[in-house]
This record gives sequence, C-alpha cells and structure tokens, in this order.
Amino acid sequence: MQNKGRIFAWSLFDFANTAFYVIILTVGFPLYFKEIITDNAPNSDFLWGLAFSISMLIVALFSPLLGAIADYGAGKKKILAAFTALCILATAALFFTGPSMIFWSIVLLIFANIGFEAGLVFYDAFLPEITTERSYGRVSGYGFAMGYVGSLITLFLVFPLYEAGFEEANLFNVRISFILAAVLFLLFALPIFIFVPDKQHKRKFETKLFAEGYVRLKSTFRDFKKYKNIAIFLAAYFLYIDGVNTVIIFSSIFARETLKMTFTEIILLFIIVQTSAIIGSAIFGIISDHVGQKKTLMVTLLIWIGIVTSAFFVEDVFTFYIIAAFAGISLGSSQSTSRSLMSLLTPAEKKTEFFGFYSFFGKASAILGPFVFGIISTMIDQRTAILFVAFFFIAGLLILTKVRDPHAEKKISEAG
Repeated sequence: MQNKGRIFAWSLFDFANTAFYVIILTVGFPLYFKEIITDNAPNSDFLWGLAFSISMLIVALFSPLLGAIADYGAGKKKILAAFTALCILATAALFFTGPSMIFWSIVLLIFANIGFEAGLVFYDAFLPEITTERSYGRVSGYGFAMGYVGSLITLFLVFPLYEAGFEEANLFNVRISFILAAVLFLLFALPIFIFVPDKQHKRKFETKLFAEGYVRLKSTFRDFKKYKNIAIFLAAYFLYIDGVNTVIIFSSIFARETLKMTFTEIILLFIIVQTSAIIGSAIFGIISDHVGQKKTLMVTLLIWIGIVTSAFFVEDVFTFYIIAAFAGISLGSSQSTSRSLMSLLTPAEKKTEFFGFYSFFGKASAILGPFVFGIISTMIDQRTAILFVAFFFIAGLLILTKVRDPHAEKKISEAG
C-alpha cells in the first residue's frame, strides 16, 4: 500500500475513536450516568469526575512504560489492538448498565477510557513510520481533521437516538448509542491494523522495559535543569489544558442541569463546538505564524477565561451557543498552538523524549480539574464549579508569560 493510502488508513483511527469520545465522554453517557444511573444524586458530579480522574491517573502512571514500549517497537500493533479492544468491549458493555449500577458503570468507564488514552500512545508512535519528519505536522493535522469530521458525523448519527430524551420509552435507544460508539470504533479502526505495517525493532518485549520507562522519565526530569524554558511551558500547559479537559468532560452535564437544555439543543451545541474548533485551528494557525505561538496562546487563554466567566452568568440557551462557538475556537487553538510551541521550544535531538513528557503532562493534567469540579459542584453548585475552572487558565497564563518566545527573539535578532 502506498504512503498516501497508509496515511489515510492511519488517520481513520482518529475518526474511529472520536465515536467513543463524543458519545461516551462528552454527550450521551455523561447525561445517562447522571440522570439514569445515579438518578440525579447530589454527588453525581463528584462520581463522574472521580471516574474520569481515576482512569487518567492510571494512564499517567503507566505512560512512561507505554512510551518506552512504543519507542522500542515491541509489537506496537498488537498492543494498540489490545487497548482498542479493551475500549470497545467496555464501551459496548455500558449498554447493560442501568439505574443504581453506579459501581459497574464507573468500572466500565475507567476501563474504556484507559483503553482509549493508552491506545493513543501507540497510535501516535506510527507517525514516523508512515511519513517523513518534514511532513509530521501536516500528517498529524490530517488526523486532527479526521477526528473533527468524525465528531460531526457521530453527532448526526446519534441525533435520532437522543431526540426523545431520557424518557423511559427511549432509554433503549440511548443505550443503543453506546453500542454504536463501539461498532464505529471497531469498523474505522480496522484499516490501521490491515494496511499500516508495524516496523518491528530487533528488540523484543522484555520485563526490563517496565523499569526502563521510569529511568528515562527520571532522566528527562534531570534534563529540565538544562531546558528551563521548556519546563516553564510544560508547567503552564499542565494547568491550562487541565481547564480545557474539565470544560469538555462537564459541558453536557452543565448544559443539561444548569441551563435545562433539551437533548436536541445539546446535540446542536456540540455541532457548533466541533465546527468552530475546525475554524479555530485554521485561523489561529495563521495568526501564530505572524505573531508567534506564545502570543497566540495567551490570547486563547484570555478567551478561555472569558468563556468560563460568562458561563457563570449565562441564563439563556442562545447566549450559551455563542459562548460554545468561542469555546470551540479556543479548543482548536489550544490543541494546535500548544503542540506547535512545544515543537518550537524543543531541540531536534530531544523531540522524542520531551514530546513523550508533553503527552504525560497532558494526561496527568486531566486528573485534578474534573475531580475539583465534582467536589465544588457537589458542595456548592455547577456555576461556582465552572467559575473555579478560570483559576486553571489564569495560573497557566501567568506562568506562560515567563516563557521565552522564540518568535519574538528571532524578530529582535533580525531587526538587529
């Protein structure tokens, strides 16, 4: 199979796992968990945040090991298949959950999200094998684009299932959507296993890899003393991406409970978010080329602060749609510009090592925010919880100001 075909087959995996992301993490199952499984219990937000935080904690703890395995080959495709199967099977099993099945719902969600997040480590590891270093950015962008397309298609597919809401007569349709997520993931994940070769390294899987991953992590920590600018950026990234993750995980629950939005309105909400995210990635990509990634990210974080502050005061659906459009734009910019700035800050000989740590920070950051949101929502209310998320963006912005801007330094150098 030619490179273009392999790239397409690889990018379809992004399309595939989007079905899980949309139905299980953002739209369908969060509401099903809150309204049906926990019956709107006062601690339901806490339980939802706890389940997500536990799964991300497990992935973060094992990510150095997973990174070591991915770097050394050791059967990437087989391991990716195992994690993908874990996610698909656990997702399909959510069909059998119902009222008061809190424990098993949390267990299945944890397993499903571990499979989803851990699989991404090995999915990303195929990138150097399907294209050249010169095309990493463009091919990676194809994956992001395929993911956004997958989100929109998934939303249109589940709309008929969710249109009647969570009335008892429609619960079967809602549960069918969990099966749909598993089937879509399975179907569109198959091409990567069929058409993308796994370039095996001579080294086989060894038990010493378990220790080696953590030794490498310790070595990377020591290197931060030499690369202080990268360390400062990763500290900022840890905080503001935590805010982004928290908004994503609780957005549908906030829309449903606080704003009393219908399921049709929530589906439209996420269509707006995904569409504007595509626009945001493109527009802010152009802006960052002109003014620099750091300034672009600072503008994005200021928008995020405005978004969560506005959400605290919002009362009507139309205004929330406007806020959602800005959230989508900021989401696209946060993802693309952060990765671009990280690439700019990292020396070529350290890219693999530090990007592994970048991934680690992204996963570890998703532990704190959802947990804190769940506690504050349970103790006070969701409006206060969403306002508290602003502190993650503010803290991230303040630390980001300390990062030396390569774009600005280059302009000064050229001017001199």
